[in-house]
This record gives sequence, structure tokens and C-alpha cells, in this order.
Amino acid sequence: MIELRSGSATASIDPVRGGRLGSLTVGRREVIVRPNDDDDRSIYWGSFLMAPWAGRVAGGILAWNGAQVELPRNDEGHAIHGLVADNAWGVDAMSRCSASLSCRIRPESWPFGATVRQTFELADDHLTIAAELCGNRPMPAASGWHPWFSRVDDDPRVTLGAAEVLETRGLIPTGRRIAVDAQTDLRDGPPVCERDLDHVYPDAPSPAIARWPDFELAVEFGPPLSTVVVHSREHAFCLEPQTAWPDAVALEANGIPGTGLVALPAGEPLRAEMTLRWRTLEREMPR
Repeated sequence: MIELRSGSATASIDPVRGGRLGSLTVGRREVIVRPNDDDDRSIYWGSFLMAPWAGRVAGGILAWNGAQVELPRNDEGHAIHGLVADNAWGVDAMSRCSASLSCRIRPESWPFGATVRQTFELADDHLTIAAELCGNRPMPAASGWHPWFSRVDDDPRVTLGAAEVLETRGLIPTGRRIAVDAQTDLRDGPPVCERDLDHVYPDAPSPAIARWPDFELAVEFGPPLSTVVVHSREHAFCLEPQTAWPDAVALEANGIPGTGLVALPAGEPLRAEMTLRWRTLEREMPR
């Protein structure tokens, strides 16, 4: 594990299990869901990079420019969250407050070949994670992060200023946008405990905010990150900024515009950056 420190904040990065953020503590508060044990390589903890695609690819089949690629089906017959969340990453550089890691996606898994790099920069009140995805050949490209935030003690309120979600069938987008409803509307910061969410918010503005009575966490992002998936479970919730919709390649092939999919030329990078910014709040005293 790589441990970064700044002020009262500590960030732990696990190069062996996906180059993921395995822990983020601010004072005594653990922000991120930790693994069940030292052998846990699942997608249900930490904060990991999704690349070279984000979300689900229906049926694990990616058809692009005349090529058909069979991807690992690791989610009820679908391929989910890219190819680097379970890979070992190399450590290129590190200091007290920063670290740089890289991972090569082999052609056996991704016939276009690719390299992914991440940098972590920790400060007293924020952690910035930047990623760069670069292909050996022209390829479809997307990336994003999948942070699992803990729902211990008080449940947070979640705010996201998006007016639409994507219609899905079996969690695969159809390409149709629909207005948010009583369950999916997060613009006024409802408690996450009142929502059963696994929804894709296109054209979502930054930041997405989780607010506890005594603590606020903002997930900040900018272009090309413009889609946010919000997911809630009993023990955790996710605010996932990503550059493209799930199954974007198939949607684009069916004439659906605005998915965020990038046709990446060989050797040119797709860059993205996410910042987790926090502040302590004065807990309101009961009257």
C-alpha cells in the first residue's frame, strides 16, 4: 500500500488491486468503503478507475469499425467497468503527498492495446486524481471513477443538479433520456436512505455533493467527465463521474448522439480529472 499524508488527511492506494484508492480518512472519519479482507479483489470497495470503458457493455460484445471484440462477461452476462480495476499497477513515482501509477492493457484483453496512468495529489482539504488513457491503435475510449462512499452512522443527503436520467432495460441504457422523478430527482439534496438508485445522469453539472450533519464531501469534475452514475446500497453509495454513457459504442452505432464516446486516435490521450473536496460542518445542536 502507498500512504499519502497531508494535515489530518490520509489516503491509501493499492497498486496490486487495481491502483485504487483503498482508504481516505479525514481525522477519524473513513470516507471510502474498505475491502473485506486482504484477498478482496471485487468491485465493491475503494475508488477505482474504469477504463477503457465505463459501466456495462451489453452482452460483453463491442463492435467498432468493423471489428467485434468479446470482452470478459463479469456482470450477469455483461462486461462491466473496464479492464484495469483488478490489474496490478506499476508505481512510477511517489512522495509524501503524491503518487503516479501506470497500467498496460494487453492486446489479449483489448486488441487495440492501451496504457493507463493515474496521479494522486493529496492536500489538507482535497484529493485530486487524474487519469490518462492512450491507445496503441485508434480505438473507442471512455473512462471514469467508481468511488464507494461509506454509509455508517448518519446517512448523507446527496445533491446532483441533473434534470434527466437515461432510460434503462436491465441496467443497459436504451438511449432515451427521461425527466427525473420523485425517486431520481437529487437537485434538492434528499437523504440517500430514501432512494433506491442505480441511475445514469447525462450532462450532470459539477459537483455532486454528499452532506452529513457534520461533514461535506464534494465530487468535483470537468469535461470530458459529464455523466454521473448514482448508485445506493445498504452499506454504501456511489457518485461516479465518467466521460461516456454505459454501452456507448452500441448506442452510437444505433445513431444515438451525445453519449460522450471518444474515437481516440493512436497515441493521443484521453485525460480526465476528479477532485474529492471535504469540509467539516458545525453540527446543529438539538433544541
